[in-house]
Order: sequence, then structure tokens, then C-alpha cells
Amino acid sequence: MATEPVAERAPAKINLCLHVCGRRADGYHLLDSLVVFAGAGDRVTAVSAAGLHLTVEGPESAGLSAGRDNLVLRAARAMEVKDAALGLWKALPVASGIGGGSADAAAALRALSRLTGRPLPNPEDVLALGADVPVCLAGLPARMRGVGEELSPLPPLPPVWLVLVNPRVAVSTPQVFAALERRENPPVPELPPSGWPTATALGAWLDQLTRNDLEAPARRIAPVLGDVDTALKATAGCLLARMSGSGATCFGLYADVAAASDAARDLRAAHPGWWVTDTTVLT
Repeated sequence: MATEPVAERAPAKINLCLHVCGRRADGYHLLDSLVVFAGAGDRVTAVSAAGLHLTVEGPESAGLSAGRDNLVLRAARAMEVKDAALGLWKALPVASGIGGGSADAAAALRALSRLTGRPLPNPEDVLALGADVPVCLAGLPARMRGVGEELSPLPPLPPVWLVLVNPRVAVSTPQVFAALERRENPPVPELPPSGWPTATALGAWLDQLTRNDLEAPARRIAPVLGDVDTALKATAGCLLARMSGSGATCFGLYADVAAASDAARDLRAAHPGWWVTDTTVLT
């Protein structure tokens, strides 16, 4: 149990690919996805206090409720914590396909476990918070299958950098799934056991053998995503451009920090209304 405030990072979750492989009788979709985490992210703090409450701040906090439905407070209730002051510093766009809410919930679980000494909830309760919460709680590069509960580690990843771009449009996840024309798609192919030796090799493998099945329906809902894809691909050194999750955030993959930094600078200058950040992949 901690007597001082504790803090946990909530890194952005990036779906390098996302295959929709079926649908269960209860309506949940079966997914197959390669997930990594970025250096960019939110931050959750926790300190002992009378009652349970949440303060939300940060550049992306506008419009985000601190009410009981916030995933940070839902995570606290899953831990059965009733006396804590929680803080959420929001740096990632809300509902943008990079697992911000799920990462926040996972960070809250870790922070409250450290603060109170209580164990983390059982896997079923973690999954009940959201399909991405288990992988965010693990916080390591993983292959995610089923409805989010089946996790296995990825082979070794090379150093790789990202540029994340959100065009500031809202894309509803249920609406994207409803617009999906085909729900029975092939899974991710067998992964190379020794991993990918370079970022170029990783980008080529992803480009040739994988996809995001939600990208086409998301583009029909928000055609600007096509503009984001075109803009990313036009930057020097972009090895792959793709949408993450159900959107609207897209990412570009780069082999070195200079290329990613230059691409982000150019994209900000050309599209001042977009949210753009360059970051690394955490390994």
C-alpha cells in the first residue's frame, strides 16, 4: 500500500492490423489484431482521500465527462475502491481508435492496486470494462484474439517510430461495425518466429499480408480518412499508413526518429486543424 500519490502512464494503443474474423451469437465480433503501444499517452494519478472522485485535465479533456461512466471510475469500482482521488491528464483525443479510454482504465487499475495493495480484478471483470482493457493492462506488444481476451506476445520488434494523425472527426465504433460488409475474414497469417529484423521489413510484411477490416467502412462514414492516408503516404520515409482500431486516428510507420519528426512537422504545417504527434513504439 502506498502512502504517497501514485502515477501510471496510459500509452496509446495502436492496432498495426485488425482482422474481423467472425461474430458470436451475442453480437460481439471476433478479432485478430497485432497491438503495440506508443510513447504518447495519457496519465492517471491516485491518492487516498475521503470518497471517490475524478478530476480530468489536459489538452484533450474538453467534452470528457468526469462522471461515474468514465472508465477510470468504472475501473475503481471494479477494484471496489471507495476512497481515492483520481486524476486523469488527457493528451490523446477522445474516442479515436487508439484505446485512450481503455488505456486510462488499465492505468487506473495499476495505480489503485499500488495505492491500496489490492490485487487486480479477475480477467472477466477486466474484460467487462472493454475489449481493449486486457491488452492495455498487460502493456506489451501482443497478438489479441477473440473478443480481446486471448493475448499472446509478439515476436521481437525492431526499433520503429510512428506519426499519429487524427483529423478531428468523430467516428462511432458501433456505426463502423454496422457498416462492415463482410464479417467472416481470414485471420492474421503466421508470424515470423524470429520477428522482423528492420522497420522496413515490418512495414512490408504488414502491408503485404495484413489489413484493417474496419478502415473501408470508416472511410465511408468519414471520407477525410482517405485524405489522412494520402497525406501520410506522401511524407518521406513512410513505410506504411493505416487506420488504428475503428478510427479516426491513423498512423504512419517510420524507420528512424528524424523521418517521423520531419513528417509530423510537415503534416502540422499543411493541416493545422488535425491532431498530429510523432512518437516511438514501446518494446
